Amino acid sequence: MDHKQEFIKFMEQSGVLTFGDFTLKSGRKAPYFINAGNYKTGEQLAKLGGFYAQCIAENGVEGDVLFGPAYKGIPLSVTAAVSLYTMFGRNTQYCFDRKEVKDHGEGGAFVGKQLKDGDKVIIIEDVMTSGKALREVLPKLKSAADVEITGMIITVDRMEKGLESELSAVQEVYRDFGVKVYPIVTIEDIIAAMQNGVIGGAEHLDKMLEYREKYGAGLTSV
Repeated sequence: MDHKQEFIKFMEQSGVLTFGDFTLKSGRKAPYFINAGNYKTGEQLAKLGGFYAQCIAENGVEGDVLFGPAYKGIPLSVTAAVSLYTMFGRNTQYCFDRKEVKDHGEGGAFVGKQLKDGDKVIIIEDVMTSGKALREVLPKLKSAADVEITGMIITVDRMEKGLESELSAVQEVYRDFGVKVYPIVTIEDIIAAMQNGVIGGAEHLDKMLEYREKYGAGLTSV
């Protein structure tokens, strides 16, 4: 298996990628669901960080700081930072935002690296469906300092068109903010893994293809 197939198999084994009938926040009825909250062991997080680090390195994404939006992004940014160092010798810093600004002690809106003008920031997230998370954190990052967002790393690009656009969330983010999103895998990679027997769920393949045909936004290239 190549590293994309390995990651898809890893998601399945971790209970993160599941098939069935799910209602998404958008109201769409989807035949699959991705729940990053099911990564819950040290072994899983160590492996996950390795996939993030590999994605960053393979795509040549430069950055001084890994930023993980609270709450799910916090452990993701930490394990990615550790893996970048152990696998590639890149000693990046990391930070995450507080849900509420701390008004005592050291105070502030961020924990970890205190952002400064000129910092190159890589955002670490799980799955992008609408781009809402990025739209919420960008003002926070820009209000802290004049930072450069060099990219956003996610596990899966669902490649779905938006509710009010024919573009995918990944494409909209690039159009609106100039931020390029790098997924470890896409929904097309997952469908191919099902077709090739890398993972189970063959009985859901027809519904997966129907859903992709109905809501797919095409390629992620920008």
